[in-house]
Amino acid sequence: MGGLSNLLSGHLVFRPRDSAEAHRAATPLELFFDLVSVIAIAAAAAGLHHAVAEGHAMEGLLRYLLAFFAIWWAWMNYTWFASAYDDDSVAFRLLTMVIMFGALIMAAGQTALFAQLNLTVVILGYVVMRVGMIVMWLGAARGDAARAKTARRYAAGIGLAQIYWLALPLLLSLSLPLGLVVLIGVVLELAVPAFAERAAATPWHRHHIVERYGLLTIIVLGEALLAGSMAISTATTDGLSFGLIWMAFCGVIITFALWWLYFCKEDHLTSPKLSRALAWGYGHYIVFGAGAAVGAGLAVQVELATHHAHTTQMAGDMAVALPMAAYLLGLWLVRDRHHATGTALLLLPTMAVVCVICAVLPFSMTLLAVAGAATVWLRNHPASPAYING
Repeated sequence: MGGLSNLLSGHLVFRPRDSAEAHRAATPLELFFDLVSVIAIAAAAAGLHHAVAEGHAMEGLLRYLLAFFAIWWAWMNYTWFASAYDDDSVAFRLLTMVIMFGALIMAAGQTALFAQLNLTVVILGYVVMRVGMIVMWLGAARGDAARAKTARRYAAGIGLAQIYWLALPLLLSLSLPLGLVVLIGVVLELAVPAFAERAAATPWHRHHIVERYGLLTIIVLGEALLAGSMAISTATTDGLSFGLIWMAFCGVIITFALWWLYFCKEDHLTSPKLSRALAWGYGHYIVFGAGAAVGAGLAVQVELATHHAHTTQMAGDMAVALPMAAYLLGLWLVRDRHHATGTALLLLPTMAVVCVICAVLPFSMTLLAVAGAATVWLRNHPASPAYING
């Protein structure tokens, strides 16, 4: 009960973990934390899916990008802190559950965000999550004297950002554009780690972080598998539909290709340098957001096939092709531009363009599946001119 006593007395102490610890892996608590992230991501993807299906693609995309940023940023901050300071104490567990509760509030607010651009519940949940992180960083400041300045910078920066978000209604009442107000808040949030880590780098564990990011990649790609399952279920319930079955098959091929391209033989995050870690960590916003958006696009395809969507087939095809292209570009940004040379360096950007072209051609879903499979072959087969050898 020592951890609980510390928590209640206000004297949390989180000591640094060994950044070279052998066999470091995700903990059951981290996997449990991911579970609430799944709920929030699914809610955001559903909001995007319904917006595109109703013919409000651009409006839905902007709201999705905002919602996903809140989910991803809160997940990312917790993940890197846990990599450096998770001691599995009662205090750490309880604070994690506070943050998880905030994630559930955020998930509950997705409907109002997409329907009326009402940010109240999302901001409330986000602030709950971030206040939990402030308390954690204060505990790290007490337990890690060598990095106390870093931890205090994190706590102060996060606190300043939350004051800004809570002042959002006031800022909007001054007739400031919502997009500008949100952009300032996002920049403020992104600046905190870059500022804090310059005092002294936190002892995050590279292999642990790479595993945690891989796990979230699997989670976001699960949205695409869910859409495939929905297509098969609809096809078999409403009378066997070859079109829906084929769409599901193409969706699964696309999803497998995206998974294969992420989990390849090249290592992620090979350098612990701050600039590289920030680019890799931040760049995954594109990978994660696009991966979940592919699932939303496939769900739109199901509604188009069943004549429930109020949009064009082209819009539905773009709803799959554009996030697929963004995913490839995101992978190039965080990994391949550091590993590849020559022809291989151009592969993912080139195939991203191919995906967009596929969306304006007949049989686009089939072509996108072929493009995904071809990208896997070109990148991984020794006979390919774009093969990356280790």
